[in-house]
Order: sequence, then structure tokens, then C-alpha cells
Amino acid sequence: MTLLLPTENGTTRAYVPRTEPFRPSGSAPLASRTVFSAAHVVADPYADTSPDGPAAVDWDATLAFRRHLWSQGLGVAEAMDTAQRGMGLDWAGAAELIRRSAAEAKAVGGRIACGVGTDQLTGPGGHFDKAGQTALSEVLGAYEEQLALVEGTGAQAILMASRALAATARGPEDYLALYGRLLRQAAEPVILHWLGPMFDPALTGYWGSTDLDPATETFLEVIAAHPDKVDGVKISLLDADREIALRRRLPQGVRCYTGDDFHYPELIAGDAHGFSHALLGIFDPLGPLAADAVRVLDTGDTEGFRKLLDPTVELSRHLFEAPTRFYKTGVVFLAWLAGHQRHFTMVGGLQSARSLPHLARAYELADGLGLFPEPDLAEARMRSLLDVYGVAR
Repeated sequence: MTLLLPTENGTTRAYVPRTEPFRPSGSAPLASRTVFSAAHVVADPYADTSPDGPAAVDWDATLAFRRHLWSQGLGVAEAMDTAQRGMGLDWAGAAELIRRSAAEAKAVGGRIACGVGTDQLTGPGGHFDKAGQTALSEVLGAYEEQLALVEGTGAQAILMASRALAATARGPEDYLALYGRLLRQAAEPVILHWLGPMFDPALTGYWGSTDLDPATETFLEVIAAHPDKVDGVKISLLDADREIALRRRLPQGVRCYTGDDFHYPELIAGDAHGFSHALLGIFDPLGPLAADAVRVLDTGDTEGFRKLLDPTVELSRHLFEAPTRFYKTGVVFLAWLAGHQRHFTMVGGLQSARSLPHLARAYELADGLGLFPEPDLAEARMRSLLDVYGVAR
């Protein structure tokens, strides 16, 4: 049955939904690449909350989604920006998420890595406005508290970029000193995360420079000083050439986890000099398809891998279009359409962060890929949203 989807110019276009979903061809464990999906949180739609109040999380639905990802053979990257860390989910909520997800990972044998940041130092909505008043020792202390919690759950730690550090550090030497202290304390090798300003404008100038070339040198200096404490690095700069150049300079044994939601197929496939593993927000909605593609790559069939994954890039680029930090809205929207949750409600009210034409195009692209296990359910839910917005049938 035809759907009339709204366009940006105020008209509608006819779309005939797909009738058959994508069906994975296997369920074997992933072998050639380490792959994490950064997972979203499910809000409690009945909670009486405000955008700047504490997050109200639907724990049952949130953990069920993580079990879905583990069942596909993917690892879960927990309490990252996909989970609205710093955009509605405060440290208290993130700490509870980490504890619950780590326990669930143990119960089902799933791989998990959790974000370590400095949210304790930020105000409502995750904003940091204490520059000039906060000492590096406070930033270090916040990181240490979170590192202790993550390691105490048995999860791997991901050292996230810190808004507080970006505002407090005077130059590269402060990054070198602080990260050096953290890496010396880490009980097990961690993942270092470089999140670019397109994902979070408050991280502009991270590693001590707005010029990415000297910033890269500082980043590599941190790794070179402690290669035994760095499992890998997650690069989220949306610059494939820079990621390739950087991964070729990593010490032996240090992985590169791509966080590039624009160029992930070619970065994961790699070249004669190496390849990237993955830690991606787009693998939240792409879970079964992405896992199937990596299983094809495990057989050495790079062409088959690209044939499966390349068509997903159009959807990813759409979800992550500027302002990139609002990609979470599209991710949760697709989870609702796919039946992973019973509503389209987000922490902080961020379901309003993308326009109806944007969401309609996301539906069309995801449906074309067969991402909805029950296409009829996705169509019915899309129709209900169109009704709410007053789109004529």
C-alpha cells in the first residue's frame, strides 16, 4: 500500500514499502574484526520529566536492545554519545546504565566496553561552563572515579573526550600529563576516543590545538608513551584519509576502531597496509546486516562485504547529517519502527531534534535496506507518525 511521505518543500511523494526484510545468512561469531555497536538508551514514556531533569530510562527495553546486539555477535559500546551521554543522560544515569549493562553482559557472555568521562563536572544538559575555575586535578579526579566504576564491573574502559578537559587544558602538555596518569592507573588496556567537534562542538581544540595535524601528533604521543595500556583508538573525525594515515602510525598491537559513520565500509575492509575495526553508532540500527557483512569478510570475500555494506552508507550519511550530534534521534526512530521499543520518546525530549521530512527519508532508506523485521509494523507506525503531524493520506 502506498505511503505519502512529506518532502522539505511542503509536498508529498508516493512510496511503496518493502514487503520482505533482510535476512542474515548466518550466526557464526565474528572473527576478522572486533566490532562494537554504540547502543542507544530507551526512555520511559510515562515518566513526568523535563528536558533538563534527570533521565528516566526504561531499563527493561534498554537491556533487551543490548541482548539483541549481542545475539548478532556484536559487542556493545555502552554509555557513549549514542546513549545521549552529555545530551540528556547525566553521570548518575550513565553509572546505573554501566552497572546494569555490565551485569547483563556477564549473564549472556556478551562483549562490552563502557565510556569513562567527566560528566560529574557538568551542569544540566551536560554543559560545562566552569572554565577558569576548574583545576586539572578535578578533571583527573572525575575521570578516576568513572574509571574505577567501569573496571569494577569487569567491563573494558573507553576513555572518552572530556568537555571539562577541553575547557581547562592550557595546551598539549596538559593532555599528555592527564592521559599519562590515567593510563598508568588503568588495570587493563583501554580504548582512547577522539570525538570530533562535528559530534560535540564543546570538544573543539581537543589535544591542545584546533589544527588537526598537531592535535594528531599529541594523540600519537600519548599512545606511544603507553602502548601496553592502549587496546585501541576510536577515531570519530569523519575524515577517512586522516584515519588511514593515523592507523598506519599506531604501535604494533594497537587497534584502530573506526568511528567514521560516513566511510566505514572502506575503512573496515582496509588496504594492503591494514584495516580498521569498528565502534559505530550506525551499527545500532544496522546490527544484523552489519554483522552479516563482517561474516562475509571473515571468509576473505571483501567484494561481498562491500556489496552488503556499501548500500547502507546513504542511510548513515542521512542520519549523521549536520547538526551531526542529533543523529541519535534517527537511531531511536528506527528502533521504534523496527519494533525494538513501543514508542518514539527520547531522553531530554530529543525526538523533536529532527524534522518530519528527515524522519520520513530515514524510514524510506531503512525500509529499502530491509532493516525492519516486520515491514507491516514499521509501515503502520510510520503512518501513525504522519497522522500526528497532519500529513494527508
